[in-house]
Amino acid sequence: MSVPELPDAGPIPDDGKDPAAFRTIGEVAKALGIRQHVLRYWEEQFPTLRPLTRAGGRRYYRPEDVALITEIHRLLHKEGFTIKGARQALRGRKKGVVSVAVPSLEPAPHSSDEQSAAPLLAYLKSIRDRLAAALEE
Repeated sequence: MSVPELPDAGPIPDDGKDPAAFRTIGEVAKALGIRQHVLRYWEEQFPTLRPLTRAGGRRYYRPEDVALITEIHRLLHKEGFTIKGARQALRGRKKGVVSVAVPSLEPAPHSSDEQSAAPLLAYLKSIRDRLAAALEE
């Protein structure tokens, strides 16, 4: 199933429905490759994820809910955030703080030479400073 991207709405399932249509938990789970119980758990863990509920507790996700689920999935499964870290990143995004993606580093060569360690140390200090600045905001 192809999943086209819409601006500011995240991936919308290509299911023949209008992109602005509400979707059930089953439709969202299938489109994004997430199990339904995971979506229900995320609703408990992320206060901003609140789908509409109808009689009998049936959930209906708005396009912005689908976009939020996509962002949560990216943070947890692609970026490696914890639930708590993802919550903080989403809160920071709301406040206009841009999350900093740290590139993966190759293992440092085993060397006691301080000159070869200096660039890595400077890089790590810059990361520490950016994190400290983000936490102060």
